Amino acid sequence: MTSVYKGVAHPWLCDVMGHMTTRHYVAMFDDASYHFLFEVFGWSGEQAKKDRVGWADVKHVIEYQAEVAEGDILEVVAEFKKLGTKSTTILYTMHNLSKSEVASTLESTSVLFDLEARKAITIPEEMRVKTLAFTAADN
Repeated sequence: MTSVYKGVAHPWLCDVMGHMTTRHYVAMFDDASYHFLFEVFGWSGEQAKKDRVGWADVKHVIEYQAEVAEGDILEVVAEFKKLGTKSTTILYTMHNLSKSEVASTLESTSVLFDLEARKAITIPEEMRVKTLAFTAADN
């Protein structure tokens, strides 16, 4: 697993009941995904502008396992679950370091996306090879 995000559940990220709202879990997972894609592929938003190739999320499965309260210290780690022809499935796990527990998981499926044609494209062999170090490390 690769650490891809660290953050704090600030009071302004919490709802009237005092726990972090769904929209901010998703934002933290989204930020983590950019870090993971950069770590694995060297891909960034700048690269997307240059090559006109990006990533499009097509499926999210989120499980909330423990409450995150204001002030909690959070870390998200990522691991590959599956590499398909056009897609990746990555598991993100949010750890609440303050409480030594898993707060939430997100299993995310994303496709490599041609930003001009607006459709999924095949993941090139060069990118596939880069995932090997990460899939081997996770097993």
